[in-house]
Amino acid sequence: MKFLDLFAGIGGFRLGMESAGHECVGFCEIDKFARMSYKAIHDTRGEIELHDITAVSDESIRGIGRVDIICGGFPCQAFSIAGNRRGFEDTRGTLFFEIARFASILRPRYLFLENVKGLLNHDGGATFETILGALDELGYDVEWQVLNSKNFGVPKNRERVFIIGHLRGERTRRIFPLSSTGRQVDKHQEQSTNTLTTRYPNSQGVGSYIVESESQRVRSIGNVNPSGNGMNGEVYEPTGLAPTLTTNKGEGAKIIQRAHGYNQGGEHDIAPTLTSNSYQENNHVKIYDFYNKRTKDEVGTLTANGGVSTTHCGTFGVTDGYRIRKLTPRECWRLQGFPDWAFDKAKEVNSNSQLYKQAGNSVTVNVIAAIAKELK
Repeated sequence: MKFLDLFAGIGGFRLGMESAGHECVGFCEIDKFARMSYKAIHDTRGEIELHDITAVSDESIRGIGRVDIICGGFPCQAFSIAGNRRGFEDTRGTLFFEIARFASILRPRYLFLENVKGLLNHDGGATFETILGALDELGYDVEWQVLNSKNFGVPKNRERVFIIGHLRGERTRRIFPLSSTGRQVDKHQEQSTNTLTTRYPNSQGVGSYIVESESQRVRSIGNVNPSGNGMNGEVYEPTGLAPTLTTNKGEGAKIIQRAHGYNQGGEHDIAPTLTSNSYQENNHVKIYDFYNKRTKDEVGTLTANGGVSTTHCGTFGVTDGYRIRKLTPRECWRLQGFPDWAFDKAKEVNSNSQLYKQAGNSVTVNVIAAIAKELK
């Protein structure tokens, strides 16, 4: 399907969408440095290129033509009037309104949006309710789910809410809930989720779904025998021990690392770094957070500007217990699921400070790709 990439950044949405076979027809990004990386990574010849989304006229939007999907990780500005009124008018003056404006003109089958998890409870939930009401008025039924990047193949804790809007009458398929494998949850697994379902009075579609927290997510991680036979047909807690390995079904086993020397041992989903020194046998490299002055097992959410509990890309480091170094820009891009070839192209046109910032502002490609495969 053809998609339009709004608030495009360096193209995290685009890489994930294209990996699922979708085709980009144009992009919009206001930051000139991000555009430089985007155009270095992606072949944009012949595509529509937009800069300041607020300066794009309705006539220009109509000129884009047919679009099946609008994508966008829109900035979460302060919705100062959210809750005072309801519906489409409440979103005027915000960048979300620009997505709504594009959707009202282009009428894509899907809206595929991303934002911080805090959007769900901003202003006591009034902001998100306003967004849902606006999309409902535009003719879109909405579903959403909070997903964590660490469950999609990258060693990084990054929770984001992903929103799918379905244009009524288009026979689009329901996307959520997704398991951590990136696949839709089947019916018997879905019954174990704790979901909050909301329907608007004028909605005719699938309704809205949200998984409130990681602890409430579907327990479909590992140890699942597709045949449904044997003890591996059970679904186990992701934080628990794997069952005994068998000769033909050993999915989802954890790595058990024994303590030795200064290494404390423990359980890991991925084998720790192997070393040649017997005293440092199976040494597990740790992440050091310079901002909060502590070590951790995984990188926290990468941000461009930092904050109390999440820090700049450049303020994370790697330590083996004695030596500490900062994560490189390349490593930060890898933590967002970007291949090295993409980073190499961006590095040719941007400084390290911009590369750190761009990684922090991006979406995780792996998560986008998992969702994009379900858009049909």
